[in-house]
Amino acid sequence: MSWYRNTVWFVKGLREYTRGGYESASKRFNPADVEVDVAGRSFLVTGANSGIGKATAKEIARRGGTVHLVCRNKERAEVAKEEIVTETGNQNIFLHIVDISNPKEIWKFAEKFRNEHKLNVLINNAGCMVNNRELTEDGLEKNFATNTLGTYIMTTALVPLLEKAADARVRQQVVLTEQWAKAHRNIHFSVMHPGWADTPAVRSSMPDFYERMKNSLRTEAQGADTVLWLAVSAEATNLPSGLFFQDRQPVPTHLPLAYTHSPPEDEEKLMEVLEEFSQKFKSASPGI
Repeated sequence: MSWYRNTVWFVKGLREYTRGGYESASKRFNPADVEVDVAGRSFLVTGANSGIGKATAKEIARRGGTVHLVCRNKERAEVAKEEIVTETGNQNIFLHIVDISNPKEIWKFAEKFRNEHKLNVLINNAGCMVNNRELTEDGLEKNFATNTLGTYIMTTALVPLLEKAADARVRQQVVLTEQWAKAHRNIHFSVMHPGWADTPAVRSSMPDFYERMKNSLRTEAQGADTVLWLAVSAEATNLPSGLFFQDRQPVPTHLPLAYTHSPPEDEEKLMEVLEEFSQKFKSASPGI
């Protein structure tokens, strides 16, 4: 019975994550939530040269926000920046070249950024889906270095800047979101699932899945919709900090009967380990 229920929930969840799921959910959206002017507010988007990151940055730029694009590949990032400026007419788009899998680079960037800019919203979008084991130059597994440690350091390093801002917001992974929401009450933390969108990451990392699902995948803009809503709408901050969202609504972080819950002591241990790692690389970064 539990196998059957999990299968039903998986199929239901997969359908909700597709373009059809978005189109169905969007019928209840209030367009006014994101029809806002965010001129004067500063947004930092990691992994902003393509996919959901670029779509998010572009929509924020359309609304007048100052956008900092944090990207790894300089050539692709410059093309993305030019596209955003051209399409939105917003000149307040700034480019920073940082490898989110390199903790020393992140510390160095964040220290410089804190001294030169203000920040209202941090959007941790950068991530990778490396299917074969790959180590960074620091000996870290690539997915962990990018998706978990990189996110942890970027947020930790910029929290002091966010603490100074009005209506500060962050988006990142589930456990980190929940833990930081408890620790920083004046910053609104949230995390979201974009659904399955037609992005370069999905095409390159999940080619078989992409071929089967390509006619049902969400557009990049549809995948970015909830990120934008969390970043700019007043409605998002009426909900508690630390929640997990899908299509502008808070949803459970675990599927029923999936047995994916972790005990509090394991989550606390994760935060301790990440802090130890982060401090190790901070002390190894020149000028910090």
